[in-house]
Amino acid sequence: MTTLKVGDKAPDFKAKDEQGNVVSLSDYKGKKLVVFFYPKANTPTCTTEACNLRDNYKILKDYGYEILGVSADTQKRQNNFKKKYNFQYPLIADVDKTMINAFEVWGPKKFMGRTFDGIHRITFVIDELGVITKIINKVKSKEHALQVLE
Repeated sequence: MTTLKVGDKAPDFKAKDEQGNVVSLSDYKGKKLVVFFYPKANTPTCTTEACNLRDNYKILKDYGYEILGVSADTQKRQNNFKKKYNFQYPLIADVDKTMINAFEVWGPKKFMGRTFDGIHRITFVIDELGVITKIINKVKSKEHALQVLE
């Protein structure tokens, strides 16, 4: 689990989105940013979570938020996921886990009695100056946008 805390500077990053565009933290300077990490594109809970942000996108934008989804999926898989569900926001294809490691969301997980390493479903809310203002460790996939706004 991440050791990052509210008040910490968000890790600087440069990563490619589903289109191959390089996205960096500095692109969001002066804007509020929601960075949500999810285990795998096109899986039930990840789809519910991402669709909740899609469905509440206008409200989040009205509050000044930009959104960035991140998983270790390939660019092609992220692109297919985005097209299939019409997401309005970029999805980072962090295959080499640079962002995942920088935000410390990779680690041991338990599922159906077995332990394995994977991406923890964690969301970071970052302010206009690049400072973490909220960390959501217990993401509720059906209420994710509301958790961001609370």
